[in-house]
Amino acid sequence: MHVAINADDLEAARSFYEGVFDWRFEAWGPPGFYKVGHPGGGDPGLLVAVQGRRTFDDGTVAPAEITVAVDDVATACTAAVAGGGRVLMEATVISGVGELAFVADPSGTPVGLMRPDPAAE
Repeated sequence: MHVAINADDLEAARSFYEGVFDWRFEAWGPPGFYKVGHPGGGDPGLLVAVQGRRTFDDGTVAPAEITVAVDDVATACTAAVAGGGRVLMEATVISGVGELAFVADPSGTPVGLMRPDPAAE
């Protein structure tokens, strides 16, 4: 499976995702394409779901959702804002799942920040 984050400004997007998730980027394929990895190697991992469309309070519509596991949702939200993004949905706890917030990257792409509930894993 392939998931791509489309960005208007590739350098701003790379900087944002490096700052929020500590991702590293390697040129891959044609110009302007980058493979995502972690500093120690390996891929971020992928869980796929189908669900109803999400619309945020400010009217931002998520045509698809990308949600990434983080150790601390508040810290990731702060990093997102510092990296040129904005908070779309403040952190909330979903019983049996974990803590979830949504931010937008510099191009406006919604991204979920999830601290999974250890009991749910």
